[in-house]
Amino acid sequence: MALVAILFALACEHANNLFHRLLAVSPYLPLLVTPLGLMLVAALTRRYFPGSQGSGIPQTIASLESGGGQQVREQVLSVRVLVGKVILTVTGLLCGASVGREGPSVQIGASIMHRLGNFVRFPQQHNFERGLILAGGAAGVAAAFNTPLAGIVFAIEEMGRSFERHNSGTILITVILAGLTSVALLGNYTYFGHTSESLSFGGEWAVVGVCGLAGGLLGGVFSRSLIAVSRGLSGTVGEWIRSNPVRFAGVCGLLLAVTGIVSGGTTYGSGYDEAKSLLDGSTAVPESFGLLKMAAVLLSSISGIPGGLLSPSLSAGAGLGANISHLVTFAPASATILLGMVGYFSGVTQAPITASVIVMEMTGNHEMVLPLMTAAFIANSCSRLVCPTPVYHTLAQNFLGPRLSATEAR
Repeated sequence: MALVAILFALACEHANNLFHRLLAVSPYLPLLVTPLGLMLVAALTRRYFPGSQGSGIPQTIASLESGGGQQVREQVLSVRVLVGKVILTVTGLLCGASVGREGPSVQIGASIMHRLGNFVRFPQQHNFERGLILAGGAAGVAAAFNTPLAGIVFAIEEMGRSFERHNSGTILITVILAGLTSVALLGNYTYFGHTSESLSFGGEWAVVGVCGLAGGLLGGVFSRSLIAVSRGLSGTVGEWIRSNPVRFAGVCGLLLAVTGIVSGGTTYGSGYDEAKSLLDGSTAVPESFGLLKMAAVLLSSISGIPGGLLSPSLSAGAGLGANISHLVTFAPASATILLGMVGYFSGVTQAPITASVIVMEMTGNHEMVLPLMTAAFIANSCSRLVCPTPVYHTLAQNFLGPRLSATEAR
């Protein structure tokens, strides 16, 4: 599992580098390449790899829900979907899509573990299969971010409705093995490097509330927008999107290219380099990066192509934190950026514990645990005011809908 995640990560990085070489030739080439590329990916997804679209986390959750059953698992965790997820996510990045690989790694990990489970038979086969899928998803997060603790927390919190105590050992062992493989091949690194900034208790803590409030509201708007489009908009626009999904992907690609040009080429891809630059101050990033990145991620997500939200949400949150740091000057800038990351990430996913743990592990900053968790929980509460249901669980219903309707008809 970890080896596949590493190879997938290297392929995504190579694709992103190739696209930036294209930008070096002309920043306007994406006006042609990105729309055509997204149309191609959307067409291939619908024709040959249905079930591979989007993040991959909703598919994994759907495969664990009691209403899904074996039919849903075979639909979203098949070998064909696994192959399509890898190829099409890499192709999307090659065309400039603002997506990440971490969400797809969850579905890939779940698919691999589900396939391996078919070779073994246990008395409680149903529970055993669910445990393997859950463990594979957790290992995908752990291997992609090199954050083993976040992988375990993610399995419990984000997919918690399907978590059962007797699966905890399987999850722990799988995450440890994935982590060890990642460390053996890539070394013991922190995803965004190490930061040591902290907040002094007192006045500086005001920035925690600001980041939690802003990140939660913006994250809630993002999630609600994504859910609205996935369910189908009403009126003429919604009808056109349903009748012309490939053309709609092209429109999203064109808008994505325009956003990229306005941002100076910073909104393409996962946003890893931009977030790291904001944290260490090594390279200047436009003031508008945070909001433009949010728009780019939304356009990529609603286009119907495969690709994740986790890493792009962190980079958009870093941009938000940087904007707040210019207004709230009494707190360290790096600490405010971390709080912006956790605030927006929690606002999008409504998984505050996962958000705080993943940012802490990715930066190796344990001094910020309490501020990060506080901002994450504030963001989670604010996000629920805008978007009452978590985005991944809501999107999972798209894969469960037909199955549940058939069950109710009986």
